[in-house]
Amino acid sequence: MGTGGAAAVFTGIGVAAPNGLGTAAWWRATLNGESGIRPASRFYATGYPARLAGEVPGFPARPPCWSRRQEPERAVGLASVAAREALDDAGVDLVDLGGPYGARAAFRGAAGGLVLGQYEPGAVGAGTGARNGPGDLVGALATGRAGGLDLTARARRTIRAGRRVVLTGGMDGAGCPWGWTAQLAGGRLSPAVDPTRAFLPFDSDARGYVAGEGGAILVLEAAETARARGARLYGELAGYAAVFDSRPGVRGGPGLRRAAELALEEAGVAVRRVDVVFADAAGVLALDLSEAEAISGLFGRYRVPVTAPKTMTGRLYAGGASLDLAAALLAIRDGVIPPTVHTTRPAPGVALDLVTTRPRPHPVRTVLILARGCVGYAAAAVVTAPRR
Repeated sequence: MGTGGAAAVFTGIGVAAPNGLGTAAWWRATLNGESGIRPASRFYATGYPARLAGEVPGFPARPPCWSRRQEPERAVGLASVAAREALDDAGVDLVDLGGPYGARAAFRGAAGGLVLGQYEPGAVGAGTGARNGPGDLVGALATGRAGGLDLTARARRTIRAGRRVVLTGGMDGAGCPWGWTAQLAGGRLSPAVDPTRAFLPFDSDARGYVAGEGGAILVLEAAETARARGARLYGELAGYAAVFDSRPGVRGGPGLRRAAELALEEAGVAVRRVDVVFADAAGVLALDLSEAEAISGLFGRYRVPVTAPKTMTGRLYAGGASLDLAAALLAIRDGVIPPTVHTTRPAPGVALDLVTTRPRPHPVRTVLILARGCVGYAAAAVVTAPRR
């Protein structure tokens, strides 16, 4: 397993996703292949080129969103609900636990067109009943779609520096005209109107991605502390790396494979020991082919199961990678790989063992999670089953 500091383990999970509010509802829907992608309802999207979205159900909604200020407030609300669930799941009371704790949470992705609010992590802490003392850490990080991995790695660093419990993860969304326009400018939102054909990563018919809101908040804890209090351990963050693509004309190329190799190296895990890869799954054919090449180049053609349950939620920006982390932890717990839905005709050049249509029962002890941000940024994390 990983070296270089105290082990950090996951002890709590809280989820707010388009196909389920709450971890149990979301995981059940995910294993059943139930999608949360549908026509956008939080603003009048009829006149826009992209009209589908992944919206969290069952969460109190205001009238149709016209203001960019409503989106940070909604993300904070979703994060507070998920944080409370994660703390309850972990059996952690930040007041009774005593001693310093840290809180880190990412709520804005650079691709969403929204401004990172410095008050948001503290607001989530207040929503869980936590009181920040002079020795507590509250922070935020904006690295786009890789934010959930980056923040969790920062949380592990905080654990290694002596903190005992860290609330981490990502929650995001840009379901308002202002945020929607910013995303449309990127040219990668799917124009499809059929929810079953809109977001098709690695498919010959891939036309872009569907934007969504939500994510996951996780409790990361020093393994020694967690075991001492008899906590249930979902898994360990064993390895992490982040890189940029090499600039044109310089040897190295796309960075996703290098990020994966470095994360596995830190974890001390051989390639053959990886049980499943959770793909970034852009839904943009050129990016999908680049990722498929990185995966098959590292593992071999069709040699490792690959999945993208985000096909049921849309891409959640800073919340997406943390939701993949949650799915990886539950895959380890339940011995099952969640499916990629709607992808039926892999594009030529995609030599991947895609888990499609239905979940695949499979012993899972080591998971590699991939994520890409903007302008060539790539991150990878390795999650392993708890050490015995």
